[in-house]
Amino acid sequence: MVYTCKYKSLIGDILLAADEIGLTGLWFEGQKYFANTLPNDHIQQETEILTEAKRWLDVYFSGEEPNFTPPLHPNGSTFRKAVWQILLEIPYGQTITYGEIARRIAVMKNTSHMSAQAVGGAVGHNEISIIIPCHRVVGTNGSLTGYAGGIDKKISLLKLEHTDMSCLFIPKKGTAL
Repeated sequence: MVYTCKYKSLIGDILLAADEIGLTGLWFEGQKYFANTLPNDHIQQETEILTEAKRWLDVYFSGEEPNFTPPLHPNGSTFRKAVWQILLEIPYGQTITYGEIARRIAVMKNTSHMSAQAVGGAVGHNEISIIIPCHRVVGTNGSLTGYAGGIDKKISLLKLEHTDMSCLFIPKKGTAL
């Protein structure tokens, strides 16, 4: 069974979902792919896992790096899970490029090349945003792109983490990355 509850953050309302194993979803209200993996027969009820996730968010939104991670249970392909594992390894307040993740995946798969676009698809379909920090992924040239919650939220999260934003920028519409 999947359980849900809401969380009011500094930058918008969040819907949390969890099963008996761990957190299965964390979405900003109205974001791209909002709750797209949430089963219709979920129950709105706070559980121990959801309480732990809310506690993590309380610490995070207070401007501190949480020193724990609630139980996670992301649902996705082997490829997506590999990408999400790399996201979990990005240090608080730092960024990584889609290309760097692609290089790491290529090494893991013992292949010479991995598509940064494929990585972007996996990053964009991360169902547990913030905790699996997809907001820390940027374009090779420093462009702030590809956050399902919206670029404004991505910027807010990076600023909250005191990320050095001096080399990062929002690309103009219609420009190639």
